[in-house]
Amino acid sequence: MYGMTTSSREQPAAAPDPSPDSAPADGAPRGHARRWLILGVICLAQLTVLLDNTVLNVAIPSLTREMDASTADIQWMINAYSLVQSGLLLSAGNAADRYGRRKMLIVALALFGAGSLAAGLAQSSGQLIAARAGMGVGGALLLTTTLAVVMQIFTPEEQPKAIGIWSAVNSLGFAAGPLVGGFMLNHFWWGSIFLINLPVAALALAAVAAYVPESRNRQGDRPDLVGAVLSTIGMTALVYAIISGPEHGWTSGTVVTSAGTAAVVLVVFAYWESRIPYPMLDPHFFRNRRFTGAVGGLVLITFGMGGALFLLTQYLQFVLGYGPLEAGLRTAPMALTVVALNFTGVGTKWSAKMGTPLSIAVGMGLMAAGLVSIATLTGHGYSGTLLGLVLIGAGTAIGSPVMAHAVMSSVPREKAGVGAGINGTLAEFGNGLGVAVLGAVLNARFAALVPVAAASLPAALAAAGSDRERAEITGAFSSGLETSLLVGSVAVLLGGLLAASLLRRADRADARAAQGRADA
Repeated sequence: MYGMTTSSREQPAAAPDPSPDSAPADGAPRGHARRWLILGVICLAQLTVLLDNTVLNVAIPSLTREMDASTADIQWMINAYSLVQSGLLLSAGNAADRYGRRKMLIVALALFGAGSLAAGLAQSSGQLIAARAGMGVGGALLLTTTLAVVMQIFTPEEQPKAIGIWSAVNSLGFAAGPLVGGFMLNHFWWGSIFLINLPVAALALAAVAAYVPESRNRQGDRPDLVGAVLSTIGMTALVYAIISGPEHGWTSGTVVTSAGTAAVVLVVFAYWESRIPYPMLDPHFFRNRRFTGAVGGLVLITFGMGGALFLLTQYLQFVLGYGPLEAGLRTAPMALTVVALNFTGVGTKWSAKMGTPLSIAVGMGLMAAGLVSIATLTGHGYSGTLLGLVLIGAGTAIGSPVMAHAVMSSVPREKAGVGAGINGTLAEFGNGLGVAVLGAVLNARFAALVPVAAASLPAALAAAGSDRERAEITGAFSSGLETSLLVGSVAVLLGGLLAASLLRRADRADARAAQGRADA
């Protein structure tokens, strides 16, 4: 049912709920009686984290001005959250499986709420950076546990639709972050963008405690503490190397040391996991073609999309001249398309008719076409961007839920938290790599066309002495953006084709195995 069999050393997972609705006498899998209500609850919990992923971007000018924050301070305010979250995703998923997914959701919301309160009341850059790191711990637990709960309370037939809704909430959170941040900054001080998390987190905490059933992997082994430490250090060092590359240079001592540390620690982690009886990350997962195809495609897709959308927000503000709130509104069509297709079930129906491999290929093809549209129609103002955003939204609605389901259904049910951790870790890795690499492509093109430019587009515009110079600078940035988006579109398309090809092979292998069993 999940694409690979459970190891003989693993015990059956706890049932999501002891009610007859979830464990009928005939043994047929059924969902939890309140599964759709529970899905709404965990999506609310997820939304608190997703908003914070993008809300800080619009507050950078305010933080620079009111806290006298340096460029390095701003970078750490953003990176402290992503570094901690990325480093802990695997360990968080393992903790949810072992100690209880409902329990970890409650802990996550409490930590995230406490971190938001500390961030909103911070009086210095150091305090805000520390608070953001604390929020990253809660964020890692939330991102892994919510998807794991979905896999527990829904039947295999309903999981694609449920994951589609979960994915739509992800897109909604991405789009709503700048909108919420812009609105709050227009009416309140910068700390309000964090304090707005408190009522949402409190409501989600009460709802989780009341409605979400407990589920865990009841096995008698000891926790893999060594694996948890190694994975955290390795992934943190890897992500730090990626996000530091554009600033310090890819051959700088900081980046090389961090990347080397990541490589050594992750190799040791892989060796350790292959030697112990109860690994946190079972190496046998990677022998499954379905799992390998899904995660391989996921890295390339998030590489292209993460980097491209990061650059797009700069284009809307610095080239087209929109303010933070206006720019947020103009990225909303992408999320609204995802929400419209997935909440109505249209995206799920299309995916069911096409099958998993074709759905991924079509979805990623639409996303790549959207990036090409934005890249080649920059001279037409927002119209080309709007068309591209709608295409990206349609592709996301069709392809992303299928990709997430392919990853999650390839791991045993009792390891759902680890599966969600893998999904989140690779997405963070691909996204960070995309921002770094596509940003480097843009900067190289920009510097070649505008040699007198300072370290960034805003600095170059500030140094411009005439409208003509400013036009040349924005034109150079648009040219660099076009190149970066085209590179991103190729990565997305290749990721979709790679995943579709490997998943099709996995389907054929499964069909041959089933035929062999039938003949026997």
